[in-house]
Amino acid sequence: MKLGGWFAFGTLFLGSGVGVTGQSARVETVAARRTTEFRGRSPSAIRLDVKLVLVPVTVTDPYERLVQGLRKTDFKVFDDGVEQQISQFYRDESPISMGIIFDASTSMLRRMNMSKRAMAAFLERCMPEDEFFLVRFSDRPAEVQSFTKDVLLIEDIIAHIQPNGWTALYDAIYLGMNDMRRASYSNKVLLILSDGGDNNSRYTERELKSIVQEGDVRLYAISIFDRSPTLEKLADSSGGRAYRVRNLDDLPEVAERISEELHGEYVLGYAPSEYSRDGRYRKLTVQLAAHQEGPPLRVSWRRGYYAPSR
Repeated sequence: MKLGGWFAFGTLFLGSGVGVTGQSARVETVAARRTTEFRGRSPSAIRLDVKLVLVPVTVTDPYERLVQGLRKTDFKVFDDGVEQQISQFYRDESPISMGIIFDASTSMLRRMNMSKRAMAAFLERCMPEDEFFLVRFSDRPAEVQSFTKDVLLIEDIIAHIQPNGWTALYDAIYLGMNDMRRASYSNKVLLILSDGGDNNSRYTERELKSIVQEGDVRLYAISIFDRSPTLEKLADSSGGRAYRVRNLDDLPEVAERISEELHGEYVLGYAPSEYSRDGRYRKLTVQLAAHQEGPPLRVSWRRGYYAPSR
C-alpha cells in the first residue's frame, strides 16, 4: 500500500460495518495511473492539465487480513460531505520511503530480542526499491543510518543496539518527520516500535499531533504489552495503523502484516467538485458500497487534508 496517502493538485501525469483510520496525504504533481483498474507501476506519462485528489485506502477483514480484489464501484468518497466521482482506481505497488523509529530505552530490556526479530521479519517483506532510515532513541533520538536501500545494513545496525536510558519517544517521532524531507519517494511512512511511553521529550503530545496532521507521512506503530493512546491517535490521524502486541512471540507476525498492508493499498482519485485554493482543512470520508456482503470490513484512510493556499 503505501500510504502515504496522498493528494495531488495541479498538473497530472497520466499513463496510456466500516472502521475509520487514515492514509497520509501529500499535495504535489504526481505520476498517476490510467483511469481503469490495473496493477503495477506507472507507465510512460502524458501531460494533462487536471486537478486531482489521490486517496490511498487499505481494507482489512475482522482478522486483520488484507482484502484484495475490490473494484472502483465498491468504494464511495466524500470531500467535506459531498460525494465525489471516482475517476482513478488502481493498486499501488510503487516504492516506499520509510523511517524506522526504534525504542532502545531501558524499559525495552526484556523486549529487545523479539523487537529485533520483528524488524528483521518486516524488512524481509519489503520491496527491493524501498528505502529506509533508522532512528534509535532512549534519552534522546539519533539518526544512526540515513536513507539506504541496503536492508542488511539496517538489520545489522538494529542487531547491535543495546537498551539504556530514558524514553524520548515524541522527540524521536519529530526527528523522523524532519528526516523524511530527504525522501526520494512521495509515499512516506514512519514505523515506530516502542513500549509507547515517554518520559524525556521536549516536544509535547499536542505539538506532535499538529506536526503529524500537517505532514505528509503515515505513521504505523507497534506498542508492546501496554496500549498507547498517543500512538493510536497519531497513527489514526496520519492514515496509518497502531497495533498492540500482548505476546512477544506475535511481534514478527504483526511486523509482516504491516509490510503487506504498505504494499497492498488501493488508490482512489477524483477531481473535487468544489475546488478552491483556500488553504482550508477538508474532511475526507471513504465508505464501502452498501451491497458488500460478508463480515464487516475495516477501511483505513487519512481523515482529511489541507487544500493548497495558492
